[in-house]
Amino acid sequence: MVTIKNLTKSYGSFKVLNGLNMNVGDGDVYGFLGKNGCGKSTTMNILCNIIPKDGGDIILGNNPDEKIRIGYLPETPALYGYMNGYEYLRYLAACSNYQGDVEARVRQVLDIVGMTEGGKRRIGGYSRGMNQRLGIGAAIFHDPHLLVLDEPTSALDPEGRAEVMAIIRQLTEMGCTIILCTHILSDVERVANKIGIICNGQIALEGNISTILQNYSRKEIELTVFEPNEANVAKIKSLEGQGAVKKVDFYEKTGVFVVRSEDCQAASLQLSTLLAKEGIAVSRQEMVSESLEQIYLKVVNGNA
Repeated sequence: MVTIKNLTKSYGSFKVLNGLNMNVGDGDVYGFLGKNGCGKSTTMNILCNIIPKDGGDIILGNNPDEKIRIGYLPETPALYGYMNGYEYLRYLAACSNYQGDVEARVRQVLDIVGMTEGGKRRIGGYSRGMNQRLGIGAAIFHDPHLLVLDEPTSALDPEGRAEVMAIIRQLTEMGCTIILCTHILSDVERVANKIGIICNGQIALEGNISTILQNYSRKEIELTVFEPNEANVAKIKSLEGQGAVKKVDFYEKTGVFVVRSEDCQAASLQLSTLLAKEGIAVSRQEMVSESLEQIYLKVVNGNA
């Protein structure tokens, strides 16, 4: 859906984007992550043709003749407070010369964003969450192929964030490709399948979340048994250096075994076989991996 190659942008002597490369697939929910001021909004504004780029290429769709409709929600949408939600969407339809059934589309959009009743109220009296929902409604009114959301849950309370995330999931099910520009990692984990982390004007890490989490695995298994007596500890530690098990440590104070391996699945099978054979009851066994937040901090701080 979106391919960005060697994108550059400077403000005076400050180079915000320094050869940024980015790939968003059709149907992706792409979490675009980075520190405040790192160039996320600049990238999105260039993508939406709001500001010019200095250099590089942006390719939308699979061929030059394909027309890609883009919807954009800025961090703080500017809405006309004297209108209500229905009037505002009708106004957008008139401005864009919408060719379909305007009233049917207005009702459909307000239903999608959960504003069927709220849309009857004057916008000036909306909460921040209602503003965001109507802003999303405005961004999707023309049924875009690509939806760009810049900090859609910024300053929202937990309930408002949950409502926006539910809308994003619904739009994904309807086939919309979404770029979610945010610094709230928990939101990304809830809805995104792919991420890109921008650092120093470039994409420092990009890929499917599941693959990234797997690649950043600490290659350890944590194991807790119901009876960590001397005999059981010796039996489990006997696996050290055998097969896929590289090392076994036992931390007596916490009662936790840490099994290190380059192939945790094979090591887990070895553990399960031994535990079953010896009749050792397990209370917890899990592979340990970095959280998305830990990975993000490593990348932006240059430790990845």
